[in-house]
Amino acid sequence: MSDSSSIQIPPAGTYPLDPQASSIGFSTKHMFGLAGVTGTFRVISGEITIADPVTDSTASAVIDAGSFHTGLAARDKDVKSANFLHAEQHPQITFASTDVARDDDRWLVRGQITVRGNSAPAELVVTELRTDESGLFLKATTRVDRYAQGLTKKKGLAARFLDLTITAHATRG
Repeated sequence: MSDSSSIQIPPAGTYPLDPQASSIGFSTKHMFGLAGVTGTFRVISGEITIADPVTDSTASAVIDAGSFHTGLAARDKDVKSANFLHAEQHPQITFASTDVARDDDRWLVRGQITVRGNSAPAELVVTELRTDESGLFLKATTRVDRYAQGLTKKKGLAARFLDLTITAHATRG
């Protein structure tokens, strides 16, 4: 959330995420960093609470681990298996904010991402925030270290970091 025209602090209140209009996109590397991979996760639920002051705001989200999709069925099956996400036993990935802070001209939402029972810190950089008659639209980016999440199999074949783009639409609660 910066001072640029792409950031517009919404009125204080609670905004439930609209799962149909929200998504998590990612990009990473595989095959020893030689090839790029992109894909998506589906958002199940979440909530953004805008407070006054805005630094007291909070955000949370629940993501469907089994919705991991890159368009390559064999890779998607492997990532959803016990090798990585173990989506059958850990069907949800969660994010819960711990802090909202301004850093020069950027707004950061810091929190914890929990994958497969392992929590690690995450820092989301808000790149767009605007309101309209139906609620708010937010776009943020972050980098996730899969090793910090305890996902360490297939080093070299699968990259350590995933760059996430969060696109969320939330209605006024």
